[in-house]
Amino acid sequence: MTDPASERGISRREFAKAAVAIGGASAFAACTDREQAPDIPTGPDDLSSFPTRQHAWNDALATDEHGNDVPPRHHVLVFLNLRNGGTPDGDGREQVEAALRNLERTYQRDPEGLLFTVGYSPAYFDRFDADLPDSVGLQQPRALTELEDPELDQQDAVVHLASDYAQVVIGAEEALVGNREELNGVEITENVSGVLEKADRRTGFIGDGLPAENQDVAGIPDSEPVPEDSPLYMGFESGFEKNQASEDRVSIAEGPFAGGTTQQLSKIRLQLQQWYEQDSREHRVASMFCPAHAEEGRVEGTGENLGNESGVGECAEDVIEDASESGVVGHAQKTARARDENDSPIMLRRDFDSTDDGVAGLHFLSLQRSIADFVETRRQMTGDDIAEDTAVGTTTNNGIKRYMTVTRRGNFLLPPRSQRALPTPRPDA
Repeated sequence: MTDPASERGISRREFAKAAVAIGGASAFAACTDREQAPDIPTGPDDLSSFPTRQHAWNDALATDEHGNDVPPRHHVLVFLNLRNGGTPDGDGREQVEAALRNLERTYQRDPEGLLFTVGYSPAYFDRFDADLPDSVGLQQPRALTELEDPELDQQDAVVHLASDYAQVVIGAEEALVGNREELNGVEITENVSGVLEKADRRTGFIGDGLPAENQDVAGIPDSEPVPEDSPLYMGFESGFEKNQASEDRVSIAEGPFAGGTTQQLSKIRLQLQQWYEQDSREHRVASMFCPAHAEEGRVEGTGENLGNESGVGECAEDVIEDASESGVVGHAQKTARARDENDSPIMLRRDFDSTDDGVAGLHFLSLQRSIADFVETRRQMTGDDIAEDTAVGTTTNNGIKRYMTVTRRGNFLLPPRSQRALPTPRPDA
């Protein structure tokens, strides 16, 4: 891989994103040479102190001045299938677990090092005679509206790698699939290549300035660029702490997979020509948040002034009224209706933008106790009831639906760490 920064004068951050998207040994070498990463400590030899929940990242994440968790900047999704099909055996489980532990010893467990999870699809569990227990709310992926026609991910497993440094996620991917013998000064003695084979990979990024530096792709207009300080392509902050479910809320509460969670992945293509070229700033705020936020000027810039809460709770109670009077309803306003009996959010988002396939996109990654929680949240976001009862259309002025197309969707179980290596549906048996 030639150094694109030397050829086009691009920034180190843009170069890092390009290296992650390409992947492989040459990208790792080029990224290591150019990326200004500190000396990253290795992980401990004794891994007994690691959390039982794979998805327990929050304690390792930094927070901003408002208490919102700051996600790692670079992400890779590695999709894997069992070699030769069949049912995994004890030797395969030992090899996969050894490979994952080798990875944990390679980098410290935080955003400057490496955070990762491994999940398994319904297709993986279908190969067993036993069914998953009722305490696990895993469903087959499917289209959730009449306007959707996504390809359904049926790969056996997915590994989500995340770090603030591109070289870490690239190196970890290479080590995992057997393409490195050493990483960060640690000998890579184990990998998954004898048991699992790579079926697909997807990449992305999130963080202030990264979308603006990577907007030379289809779906982004040249005339109205993405705001320079936005963490996401659509120009606004996301992941407000009080609008996110807690890791406790999304964790499976009982049964052999207690401490695990379910993960939903949607690959979404963004079409933002109208969003930036035709829609006014006021309309974008109304569509993303709610009409009241736009009318009262509550959102400054990307919305950092909102602190740790989007403030759409009151708007959520007035969706029909707002849609009737304003002719538009907000995305956050609709999704805020998906709450539990304690009026708390039911889903934890860890999504990130992407330039996969040369197109502006979003990998929408959510964690929830049951996939049914995602389905309910998506039902509220779809807003068919609003389209039926007001002049707001199925897509027109109905949040941000018209700017997004779901092209792929997959559902996965993230077992607790003790069951993460090729689990059976009934590990308690």
